[in-house]
Amino acid sequence: MLSLIPLFPLIGFVVNGFWYALGQSSPGAKKAGATVPGTIATLSIFASFVVSLLLFVQLNGLPVDARSLEQNLFSWMTVGTFNIDVALRFDSLSSLFCLVITGVGTLIHMYSVGYMSHDKTPGKFFAYLNLFCFAMLMLVLGSSLPVLFLGWEGVGLCSYLLIGYWYEDDEKASAGKKAFVVNRIGDLGFLLGMFLIFTTFGTLDFDFLKTAIVQGHGAVLPPGVDVGTVTAICVLLFVGCMGKSAQIPLYVWLPDAMAGPTPVSALIHAATMVTSGIYLVSRLNFLFALSPTAMTVVAVIGGLTAFVAATIAVAQKDIKKVLAYSTVSQLGYMFLACGVGAFGAGVFHVITHAFFKALLFLGAGSVIHGMNGEQDISKMGGLRKLMPRTYWTFAAGWLAICGVPFFSGFFSKDEVLWFAFGAEHGSPWLWGLAALTAVMTAFYMTRLFYLTFFGEPRFKQPHGHGHGDDHGHGGVHESPWAMTVPLMILAVLSAIGGFIGVPHMSWLGHWLDPVVPHHVELAEGVRPWMEFALMAFSTVAALIGIVFAWNTYTRAGIAAARKKRFERLHETLENKWYVDEIYNSTLIQPLISFSKGLWKGFDVAVIDRIVLGFGRASEWTGQAVRVTQTGSIQLYAFMILLGLLATVGYLVYGLA
Repeated sequence: MLSLIPLFPLIGFVVNGFWYALGQSSPGAKKAGATVPGTIATLSIFASFVVSLLLFVQLNGLPVDARSLEQNLFSWMTVGTFNIDVALRFDSLSSLFCLVITGVGTLIHMYSVGYMSHDKTPGKFFAYLNLFCFAMLMLVLGSSLPVLFLGWEGVGLCSYLLIGYWYEDDEKASAGKKAFVVNRIGDLGFLLGMFLIFTTFGTLDFDFLKTAIVQGHGAVLPPGVDVGTVTAICVLLFVGCMGKSAQIPLYVWLPDAMAGPTPVSALIHAATMVTSGIYLVSRLNFLFALSPTAMTVVAVIGGLTAFVAATIAVAQKDIKKVLAYSTVSQLGYMFLACGVGAFGAGVFHVITHAFFKALLFLGAGSVIHGMNGEQDISKMGGLRKLMPRTYWTFAAGWLAICGVPFFSGFFSKDEVLWFAFGAEHGSPWLWGLAALTAVMTAFYMTRLFYLTFFGEPRFKQPHGHGHGDDHGHGGVHESPWAMTVPLMILAVLSAIGGFIGVPHMSWLGHWLDPVVPHHVELAEGVRPWMEFALMAFSTVAALIGIVFAWNTYTRAGIAAARKKRFERLHETLENKWYVDEIYNSTLIQPLISFSKGLWKGFDVAVIDRIVLGFGRASEWTGQAVRVTQTGSIQLYAFMILLGLLATVGYLVYGLA
């Protein structure tokens, strides 16, 4: 049954691909709109969810030390003693990711049927969505690094296709290209790390690699392997994670990915692509545990990314851009947890984040749909009365991401903060950075929530049909049930999903233990009671952020006065710390100038001249020889005689 999990979305991709081809010539297929391809795609990913759930139940019935299901599909390549099989492994870690990908993915597919109802090529869109899910499932089910890398590249390709889905718009096409190029930079690091693993350990299979490193209850360096090599491997792999999971300095593609349809944003940000890096680091936790330097790099980059992205989100006006930078920030939290050794806490935050971030993105899509393509929160307001289902469900996601007790984000974020402070690899500085980020998260999410749903409406009711992101109908209106039912399901999960990881009685920690050890060594001097003190502090901090934002935007003139007071800072944050401009001036434009100079100075001036010179030389010699081609038989006979005499003379001279 294991191969059925990725097979079903692959079948959906093929069927919808044919449906798209048929729709180009069949009026009936065009008339069906998004209903038929959307149903096919949704049923495909739902079938994968059902199989994942059945195998999860089967896995739960196995002894803890044998909690793994494997299936070898076929031999991929054999070179000497090196052999790679396309094999799948369903264990404690991959089972959770499969359930999240297929479960949340099903809701996103269902939502897309309503959202893309006016799209011209829904068959192509749903084919891409299914292919995306297939690639992500191959990534988390692969039993070796090459199979994982196959899915890794697959989600990179699909992100390019889906972000630039409306490629007629230059901005959207450029966003897809940017995502593709930035991810290739990170993938170079992944490849180098994978090559170094093979040359060091002689295997790329996760089980064999773990057997070589894990002795008893901990990871130890095998004979002949030094810490520096392991550090290089881990840092190179983390460079790949920086690209896929949008960490400094390779995070710049993810906010631009908002150019794609909103369901794509939800799929990329919540359930699939951006969690790839967390999965890789968690899967190889035994390798990262050997290098304190690599762990420090992961923790520091994660903490800085969380903080910087949160500062940018504070000043954004596009509803999807705020959520995009929020995703970058939350991914930083996950890497911070992994970097201090709390890999289970990082996975826990992946799961809760999938619930509330999918809800928030789909809720934002519902708002955009109801507002006929408008995405600027400064032009919204008062939508809670016009879109009540969207409002109440969005509120659950808002409370969860702010860390309000006892919503899902409260438990996972608190665990990250606790281990950032108390773990052996943690520090008060990392905790302080994460705690400050939590306050800013509560602030900017409350700002978004208030400006969208409260206050007086700052828009005019449009007339006729809109032509925005969703091609929806005129007039601000509630979204159809096909879009709001998934929101309701995700709202319930956002409210109660955190109870799977309640501290000190965590089902999740014990479930992950065979793959990701849930025990984290605490630093010297750290006492257990401090966890509850920090929990209380983080709760108060979240409430401070909420109250401060609410006070700022409910009282007339305060927001404008504060914006004017910190005008220079606000402008810097609104322009995203000018990172894109810095990259453009220091990397992109010099590279373009160098390439143009290389083209003109070497390609045109040297290579082209050599090639053209050969052509001209052939032409000149041809013209020179042509004068002998007169058509006179006597001349030809004379030339033959001269040649014969020359040959005879050469032979006579040679013999002499």
